[in-house]
Amino acid sequence: MRQSKLFYKTKRTVPKEIEAVSHKLLYRGDFIDQLASGIYTLMPLGFLVHKKIEKIIREEMLRIGAQELYMPVIHPRSLWEEAGRWKTMNDTLFKLKDRHNKEFVLGPTHEEVITKIAKERITSYKDLPVALFQIQIKFRNELRFTGGLLRTREFIMKDLYSFHAEEKDFQRFYNKVIKAYLKIFRRCGLKSIVVEASGEGFTQSVTHEFQVLTSVGEDRIIFCPKCQFAQNKEIAKNKEGKKCPVCKRGILEERRGIEIGNIFPLGTKYSKSFNLTFTDKKGKKKLVIMGCYGIGLGRLMAAIVEMNHDSRGIIWPRGIAPFLVHLVPIEIKDKKVYQLSEKIYRELEREQVEVLYDDRKDVLPGEKFVESDLIGIPLRLIISKKNLSKHQVEIRKRNKKKTEFIKLEDIIKYIRVYEKKI
Repeated sequence: MRQSKLFYKTKRTVPKEIEAVSHKLLYRGDFIDQLASGIYTLMPLGFLVHKKIEKIIREEMLRIGAQELYMPVIHPRSLWEEAGRWKTMNDTLFKLKDRHNKEFVLGPTHEEVITKIAKERITSYKDLPVALFQIQIKFRNELRFTGGLLRTREFIMKDLYSFHAEEKDFQRFYNKVIKAYLKIFRRCGLKSIVVEASGEGFTQSVTHEFQVLTSVGEDRIIFCPKCQFAQNKEIAKNKEGKKCPVCKRGILEERRGIEIGNIFPLGTKYSKSFNLTFTDKKGKKKLVIMGCYGIGLGRLMAAIVEMNHDSRGIIWPRGIAPFLVHLVPIEIKDKKVYQLSEKIYRELEREQVEVLYDDRKDVLPGEKFVESDLIGIPLRLIISKKNLSKHQVEIRKRNKKKTEFIKLEDIIKYIRVYEKKI
């Protein structure tokens, strides 16, 4: 992509009401555009990142045997009444009527829809287990929508639903999802912890959240630095400074965290509401055991920025960066620099390297570097007359201060080695 053709406009300042670092940097880098309170457009740079996150999530869901589908955004009132949530979730729901005066809701979640679908297809133990997921838009009439993508009213979510004949089988899959989630977040450049949490109206059972510990988080987490014990403060019976109730060695700490995913053991709650049953091996009818598992992609994207930035801008982890390489000629009006830059750009594209080529001739080097730091592409290749005279290019990794110089003929080799190390 030639930067002169990229549809974006960076900003030097941010409105006073923007407080979260991720909101500031995504706004300044023109990754997002606000349409209304809690409603955002993903601009081309932001959408590239978002699609990378989506790809990672999809790969890991398919790897654990889940199948992808796509459910409607608009749900009839009857479905939500059948599950008993038309009134209990009234404050969160966006309700509307069609021209025939029939009532609908913009889906904040899809337990009702997926259970309806499952009921029409699951009849025997032979049909179980099954896991279905989608990556789709959700609408929630949140009371507070702050922090940019950290809390919005319209967002894209990966929601996975599983169906089981036995509790043991459900637990096996539940643990498999935990491992898959930890891998997803690790591939996105985040170190997350698994935290016990409340059912949030979905279930009375203990559920689990995936949190990244940061001072800007809305949640408060009680955790042990010596083992894997962690609880949301909402349900914690242990306090900071006390001994860990599990390992007995660690002293409990309290930190803020951002929730980047959650998983819920639904049991038979929705199976009862919709009479979702199956016939077991003995011919007896039983209720299907269910679980649901969610990741908000926009919030995950914001959390990544919160944990990967410096004073100059974003530092995108390689796996989700909009481009791998930022090709920046600083004296592009010089004929030789221009010709070489064009040659390197064509070669990178031919080798299918994701590259943003700053081909702008009316922008000063300092401004180019400032924008490059803000956008946060992992590798920056700098072309100059001085380096050209030495038959080399300058390489700067966005997450390192050290500058490297390599021969022109070694550019592709260097990039391939860099990719393997990630």
